[in-house]
Amino acid sequence: MMKDSGKRRKKPLAPPSGEALAGKLLAWYDIHARHLPWRARPGTPADPYAVWLSEIMLQQTTVVTVGPYFRDFLARWPRVTDLAAAPVEDVMAAWAGLGYYSRARNLHACAQTVATEYGGIFPDTEEGLIKLPGIGPYTAAAVAAIAFGKRAVVVDGNIERVVARLFSLETPLPLVKKEIKVCTDLITPERRAGDFAQGLMDLGATICTPRSPSCSRCPIIDFCTAQATGIAETLPRRAPKKKRPTRLGACFWMTRPDGAVLLRRRPPKGLLGGMMEVPTTTWLENQSTEDQWLAQAPASVTWKKRGGLVSHGFTHFELQLVVYEARVSATIAKKAEGIWVPVDQLDGEALPTVMRKVVAHAMSDAGPLFSK
Repeated sequence: MMKDSGKRRKKPLAPPSGEALAGKLLAWYDIHARHLPWRARPGTPADPYAVWLSEIMLQQTTVVTVGPYFRDFLARWPRVTDLAAAPVEDVMAAWAGLGYYSRARNLHACAQTVATEYGGIFPDTEEGLIKLPGIGPYTAAAVAAIAFGKRAVVVDGNIERVVARLFSLETPLPLVKKEIKVCTDLITPERRAGDFAQGLMDLGATICTPRSPSCSRCPIIDFCTAQATGIAETLPRRAPKKKRPTRLGACFWMTRPDGAVLLRRRPPKGLLGGMMEVPTTTWLENQSTEDQWLAQAPASVTWKKRGGLVSHGFTHFELQLVVYEARVSATIAKKAEGIWVPVDQLDGEALPTVMRKVVAHAMSDAGPLFSK
């Protein structure tokens, strides 16, 4: 028989009471809400366009990164009808650097749908919002709650962590997501559901952090079963990550006599769809030979390999690119497919981050070219 160590584990608390928990969280949020460019003050109406725009931008992107882009978009296209009327190429160029570029295409498509089919006014329910291009269950819930004051269950990454700890949910992510949604529903109030969701987000961002949470400062510590049993910092659990494969390819930095650079637009569908690129080969896990890469070059000329590699991480794979360079005659340049862009205008092109890395590598002796 094992001996009693004398230390007894604290008995877990009962599951959180939704009404009492919401009251404490909202009182804290009214005082400590983060000041974000897209957010209305607690208890005041929000602009549905600003809420929707920010929620699309914030998908898998940090608040710090999104801030300047959000301000730029709102200054350039202050209403959803302005965004709808903009050429999609301009929207893609303004989005360059934010990543996950299908969001930009869907953003433009959604704006056009709202402008043409809804008179420039967003639907005010989850059911209506989710019918719009690029809006899934999370975004529909967030816009319905934050912009329109509807009771909707909003769960982002910060809320996942807070709720997993409140209820001591030990199933690993992503399997625990359904449990988290159910538990979040239990504590979401009928009134001020948008402020409540933003309060949970702020709590997760500032207090209930992934590492070393500041539990002593938490306004709802009395409801946290994981803190009571000493396992808060271990939650939410995560399934082991699979190692991402590495793909290899080559890019071709081709300039003509006036110094302009050849770019081309990627196909509208697929990875980086619709974005501009420095001409590139296919990206394969099995290493291609130099001959196979050069066979995909935009012109049959003498190519010089530039030292070093360009590395970039995508969600499902790592990419390494060799860069070849060549200066071609005006005659050859006329035959190349794509557009020729002066180097000092590259910042205005819809180049994704990986291609901005390629440009920086090719122009490593020329100093920084991009403003963001």
